Amino acid sequence: MGAASTPGSGVEAAPKDWIEAQFLPLIGQLGLPPLQQGFLRGRWLDQVRWAEGKAESTQRWYRWLRLITITGGVVIPALVGLNVTGTASEGIRWTVFGLGLVVALAAAIEGFFHYGERWPHYRHLAELLKSEGWQFFQLSGQYAGAAGHADVYPLFAAHVEAIVQHDVEVFFTAVVAGQTQPQEGGQGEQGQAPAGP
Repeated sequence: MGAASTPGSGVEAAPKDWIEAQFLPLIGQLGLPPLQQGFLRGRWLDQVRWAEGKAESTQRWYRWLRLITITGGVVIPALVGLNVTGTASEGIRWTVFGLGLVVALAAAIEGFFHYGERWPHYRHLAELLKSEGWQFFQLSGQYAGAAGHADVYPLFAAHVEAIVQHDVEVFFTAVVAGQTQPQEGGQGEQGQAPAGP
């Protein structure tokens, strides 16, 4: 998912700016005390921004690295198949060598960081948090029937924390654990912990 367009503006905005522009006015209109509004901004909205940013950056890395690998995988055999003699053959040989290194490096980076597994994980987290937020804002779903937002705020806060805690557990048991399991040939890879939950 690339940069989002701010509704009605026609201008491309970064995800953080788009998210803040969408949710900050809504948070201010809920009629919650300042402490609870601070939680919504500092915890829920911050987690949405973080997950959106991670989803976008990991997806971008995944697509670029896969594009390099796929393109190189097509171009290298075509260059090798050329029947060229003279000085041009020396240039083609070095080009094939260089492209081979780039393709191998792109595949190794993607294999090490598992961007193909990480970006759906972050996208899922962002969508879960946004869905929970929309239900709370609209007093729908599990918040339906509440007299006001303040009445169901403790339930919302507990659900947000449960989502974040579950995400951390899934990240370390599925995403990171998948990177540390032995690969064929008996070598394992060490993953990196996320910057936040």
